[in-house]
Amino acid sequence: MVIRTALLALLGLLSLTGLLWAQDYQVDEIVIAGTRRVDPGAIRAAVAINPGPAISADDIDRSTKAVFQMARFSDVRVTLEEREGKNVLIFTVVERPLVRTVKFSGNKELSEEKLRALITIKTPDLYDATVLAKNVEAILKAYKEAGYYAAKVEPQVEVTDLNEANITLHCIEGDEILIDSIRFEGNKAFTAKELKKGMETRERWWLSWMTGRGAYQEEVLNNDLALLTDRYFDQGYIQVKVHQPQVTMIKENRYLDILLEIEEGEQFRIGAVEVSGDLLRSREDLISLLGLPAGELFSRKKLRQGMMRINDLYADEGYAYVNVAPLSKVNPEARTVDLTIEIEKSFLVVTRKIQVAGNSKTIDKVIRREMMLNEGDNFSATKIKESRRRIQNLGFFEEVKIATEKTDSPGLMDLLVEVKEKPTGTFSLGFGYSSIDGFIGQTSITQDNLLGRGYKGNLSAAVGSKSTTYQFGLLDPHFLDSNLTLGFDLYKTDREYTDFSKQAIGGNLKLGIPISYNVKSFFVYRFEEKEIYDVDPFASASIRDQEGFSTLSSIYASLSRNTTDFRMDPTTGTLSSASIEFAGLGGTEKFIKYELDHRYFYPLFWKFVFSAHGRLGYVQEISNEPIPIDERYYLGGLSSLRGFQPREVGPRTKIVSTDSNGNVLSSTYEFKGGTKSGFGNLEITFPLVEESGFKGVFFYDAGNAWAEDQDYFSDIRHSAGFGLRWMSPLGPLRLEWGKNLDPREGEDSSDLQFSIGTMF
Repeated sequence: MVIRTALLALLGLLSLTGLLWAQDYQVDEIVIAGTRRVDPGAIRAAVAINPGPAISADDIDRSTKAVFQMARFSDVRVTLEEREGKNVLIFTVVERPLVRTVKFSGNKELSEEKLRALITIKTPDLYDATVLAKNVEAILKAYKEAGYYAAKVEPQVEVTDLNEANITLHCIEGDEILIDSIRFEGNKAFTAKELKKGMETRERWWLSWMTGRGAYQEEVLNNDLALLTDRYFDQGYIQVKVHQPQVTMIKENRYLDILLEIEEGEQFRIGAVEVSGDLLRSREDLISLLGLPAGELFSRKKLRQGMMRINDLYADEGYAYVNVAPLSKVNPEARTVDLTIEIEKSFLVVTRKIQVAGNSKTIDKVIRREMMLNEGDNFSATKIKESRRRIQNLGFFEEVKIATEKTDSPGLMDLLVEVKEKPTGTFSLGFGYSSIDGFIGQTSITQDNLLGRGYKGNLSAAVGSKSTTYQFGLLDPHFLDSNLTLGFDLYKTDREYTDFSKQAIGGNLKLGIPISYNVKSFFVYRFEEKEIYDVDPFASASIRDQEGFSTLSSIYASLSRNTTDFRMDPTTGTLSSASIEFAGLGGTEKFIKYELDHRYFYPLFWKFVFSAHGRLGYVQEISNEPIPIDERYYLGGLSSLRGFQPREVGPRTKIVSTDSNGNVLSSTYEFKGGTKSGFGNLEITFPLVEESGFKGVFFYDAGNAWAEDQDYFSDIRHSAGFGLRWMSPLGPLRLEWGKNLDPREGEDSSDLQFSIGTMF
């Protein structure tokens, strides 16, 4: 029977709230109730009291807390009852359900795989409402980052008779909410347009459905605050304050408006500039290297760059632990900042050991020979940076890191070169299309790192409606572990042109001799047997005279210089070459061909890249032998002047067909090719979908090919246009439309040219 019901209710309240009661109670027995999965003995062990005459409310409170701390129960109730003349203290527990399943519903924009990676609820595990709430927040954050700012997640928890919980996270995604406007208040030094250019957060545009531009990401916007602050600091506004953004849903909750308030403050200039400490150069030289003369606007960016130049100067002399620290003194009245650069060179460091890791396929020496630092050399920060660039330019690795590691001796340092290899061999079987060659079925096996030794090999075949090519080649960039390059190619081609067809079989031997890392000379001996056949009966005599078999034996020499940053996809630097080919070492064909080529790359804003390309060529007769028809210059198409049909820019002759009465039936143009060639390309490339390598391009082309009796640049053809480029699984894709800016008789006003797949 229950004794003194009111007193027991009060006792239960006190035990749950932790309040103390001075009275003690007689407890004859302690009972555990309500368990289903948990062993009652484990609960009894957590209860730190035993039956006795002096059990206080404080004792009961501590025991209740101990049971809660087992983290297995959602509720613990304590009652004191009289049973058969005994006072029984009963701990009644409500076990937390066991999570059996976690499911998702309503998610279309975010995959279940992505959502499941965000949750921390385990199955089976005990249900925890706090953990569930955190998981809901993580999913909501992912939706906001994807632009679904109004998304909701409704957790549904179903508990079965077996006390097992099945959780369903129901996602109400709503529409993607993009940023409609970014506004500024308080900006006077910069216009809103200028400030937006420096932000990663963007307003929506008409291609947002494809590019994702305009999506709101809180972390990115917070980083933009730092970028905006830096922009002001770089123009002397050292007191600027960029306040937290105000994000508001507008236009019936379909878009976002972002307001950024800015307090610019006054503009400060450089005052006195000094250097102190361990000086390796004169005071004047180091101040000049800093690049911040007195009177110039203060710029945190220039200060960082100047300090880095000083740091590299010392690090290149072996002082790896140099400390370059700026001390500044702000003069508010004069609005100047005095700078003192303190330099502590520390001690000289020598490279002790160079280790290579991560190269499961590529042998160590392929990587080591690109290192500009050797074991025993003085430490050099510049040489480490250049070594990383050279290893990356091999094209064998996704990632290259060179880390410094301290040793037991402070004057010695180890270098760890960590690489992450990528596939360098490919087998492709597919098709392509080119506006020049039509459809092409192709198969190829290529390996840029054959046997892990850096050998380059390829075996390929391409069969198309207008051309057929078979090729086998092998190249060793470091023959016998030297700096010499040695290789060869064997090939057979059959190609159909407008006025004739050409079949050739031949090969070449290649020898490369480096002068420096960026400057190389190359020599190629080429031998080829070919046949000109299927000559159009209406072709000119100069073409018909070359019908039949001939042989070519030539020596080719070139000198090239490459200073680009990343040779697979340059953004800065130049690539220049000069070459000469002499045909006449035996064989029936005789000529000399001279060519100059130069490319220039320059990074612009927003990862836009400007490039300029110019090429000059001249082919010269020898002993009055006619220049082979296929060695002449024909411009037009993707590789020279876009907007013109391939091989239809250059000297041409009009051929008129008439009847017996002299009436014109038709007229066409025959292109005989020029002995002189010159063209240039100006391009701006920019990323459209950066992750997949999808790019856009705007271009302007100019040039022509001229006959022997014409002067260079006596007649220039022009075109301009735009296009798309993508490194597709089949190979590089190009889709480019060019406008012929001065169309002539028989020419189209524009041309759309397309190619996909590797063309051999």
